[in-house]
Amino acid sequence: MERMQEVVGRARAAFNSGRCRSLEFRMQQLKALERMVQEKEKEILAALKADLHKSGHSAYSHEILGVLMELALAMDKLPSWAAPQPVKKNLLTMRDEAYICLEPLGVVLIIGAWNYPFVLIMQPLIGAIAAGNAVVVKPSEISENTAQLVADLLPQYLDRELYPVVTGGVPETTELLTQRFDHILYTGNSAVGKIVMAAAAKHLTPVTLELGGKSPCYIDKDCDLAVACRRITWGKYMNCGQTCVAPDYVICDPSIQSKVVENIKAALQEFYGEDVKSSPDYERIVNKRHFRRILGLLEGQKIAHGGEADEASCFIAPTVLTDVSPESKVMEEEIFGPVLPILTVKSVDEAIEFINRREKPLALYVFSNNKKLIKRVISETSSGGVTGNDVIMHFFLSTLPFGGVGNSGMGAYHGKHSFETFSHRRACLIKDLKMEGTNKLRYPPSSQKKVDWAKFFLLKRFNKGRVGLFILALLGIVAAVVTKVVYC
Repeated sequence: MERMQEVVGRARAAFNSGRCRSLEFRMQQLKALERMVQEKEKEILAALKADLHKSGHSAYSHEILGVLMELALAMDKLPSWAAPQPVKKNLLTMRDEAYICLEPLGVVLIIGAWNYPFVLIMQPLIGAIAAGNAVVVKPSEISENTAQLVADLLPQYLDRELYPVVTGGVPETTELLTQRFDHILYTGNSAVGKIVMAAAAKHLTPVTLELGGKSPCYIDKDCDLAVACRRITWGKYMNCGQTCVAPDYVICDPSIQSKVVENIKAALQEFYGEDVKSSPDYERIVNKRHFRRILGLLEGQKIAHGGEADEASCFIAPTVLTDVSPESKVMEEEIFGPVLPILTVKSVDEAIEFINRREKPLALYVFSNNKKLIKRVISETSSGGVTGNDVIMHFFLSTLPFGGVGNSGMGAYHGKHSFETFSHRRACLIKDLKMEGTNKLRYPPSSQKKVDWAKFFLLKRFNKGRVGLFILALLGIVAAVVTKVVYC
């Protein structure tokens, strides 16, 4: 407990010193982080290989490239993001200065996930630094090589007091959560998310929770199945299925189920060759506990493809299940592995009803040549995000907020949304001490005349053209004279 108090206390003292508030300092730290990623690329790739059997090309594409893109965007846009935001004013505040000031929250905690152990720490860290906060970083202990590398590298490049790294497992995280933070961002499962939120509530600390869930994928009969299944196969089996926004299960008409299976098999052959196990592009399950959990989901299921496994290397082949019952074990929890159940429905109405009976997912996917059908599914369901005619790609567009809803999480980040998540939108109104007569509308004693004048000045609408603006300006001057005459 004392160690955690010391770490957080040092970070708070450093934040209170004010040195991380200037844009120059934030930019300096972001440039240092960029330099770290570029200079230590080989070490980062080696850690990802050791933790998840990620090939160099896949690891770079999935983890490093996203971090570099986020850094480039933050450094380019930081001055405009941090600038005061003027707001519209009413007649009684026309002469005043009104704006929103985005200020840092203070000391924030970022708890990363093991499935993408580098990018899921670095992306929110970039937003928190850009917003001017001190950040305590807690990488996942399950991806131990990447966690240790982050702990070793960050102090070499960033301010050690403002951006400390805490390693360890459940005991260390539990102790850390007893400390007071000004915001907590957690990526992981719903069970731990509830623990994080309960701990945060003791200090009234706001949270961003990225929790995942069972993301459905509906395939319409009016669809190019070859293209759809290639895209679904890519998103489902990348990182061995250990992706929070991977399509968790497919819903389709019974008449196309066999064609879906055949097209997925063709895409797997295209991506990984005859021997998936020897493909450098196919990852492994992170540990034996998760390996056994995933295999347990296959019990009693009809395996249309795959199913092979090797516990020694934590290998599970890309697997497709058909004729899956909605009540089966594999449909009870997020799979988070290379197993794709296919459920059949007779119409899009039935698909929408099925999706809505379950917890709100982190992502939802719809494939159809009919854009109206896609938009209907969007309008009649709820999810953290949606991609039509592809999977996962909304995650990579930084102008879109990434986050869940309901059981799949709360809050969002990426790009400017990260900056806003770690900022307080402070309302600022600056007046002068002149034209005191206008204030008599709000001073006692009250009267019906004052109410009538207030209604006129605050509720009257004018057109937005030059004439309207001239009238508003004229009324602003008249207001002071009238109120002074009437109420003096």
